[in-house]
Amino acid sequence: MTDSRHPDPTADNPGGADAEGHVRRVVRPRDAASLILWRLGPAGPEVLMGKRHSRHRFMPDVMVFPGGRVDADDHRQPAVSELGATARRMLERRATPARARAIGIAAARELFEETGLVLGEKRGEAVAADLAALHYVCRAVTPGGRPIRFNARFLAAPAEAVHGEIAGSGELERLDWYTPEAAHRHHVADITGKVLVEFLAWLEMSARARSTRALVVFRGMDNRHQER
Repeated sequence: MTDSRHPDPTADNPGGADAEGHVRRVVRPRDAASLILWRLGPAGPEVLMGKRHSRHRFMPDVMVFPGGRVDADDHRQPAVSELGATARRMLERRATPARARAIGIAAARELFEETGLVLGEKRGEAVAADLAALHYVCRAVTPGGRPIRFNARFLAAPAEAVHGEIAGSGELERLDWYTPEAAHRHHVADITGKVLVEFLAWLEMSARARSTRALVVFRGMDNRHQER
């Protein structure tokens, strides 16, 4: 994000890409949302990604999905539709109902702020989110002892659910559609690569399998665990 509420975009990347360095005190992870927007291209699935600016303090030039931390205002924003039953249940596994909804709102808001694409309906300078289009993929918690930590939920939505033209805010460069192989030819953080694997596995599942699968969380040094 680059608006006045978050003057330091270098401290606003969920999923561990900003998590370099160590501190003595334990930093509580902040809730965050990233959105994996996908479409089917000639070579298979493509996802919308961009490269973090080279002037960022931590992990410059890293390929990421649009996303950022949950704001207090996200609890008060309207939506054109609400979370589907499966996505809501999965988000509420580790969040209150109000917080789960705010995470979905944050995903749509960050998508708009960072790419110009609208998931829902544009109202003035904001977006009323189409939360029903969101699917839950997994979450990742930045390791302890890091100066910046996130409890990041990775959500997904099909490209046909959004409208508008890609027009980045400047925080993410080279915004484009990438196959996983093409993304890896750039600098993809380990956690981003692991989330991509989870997303591709999810994409191959039937609707029933998606709704009944075990939930995955990455903890520690991006270690994969099942939610308890």
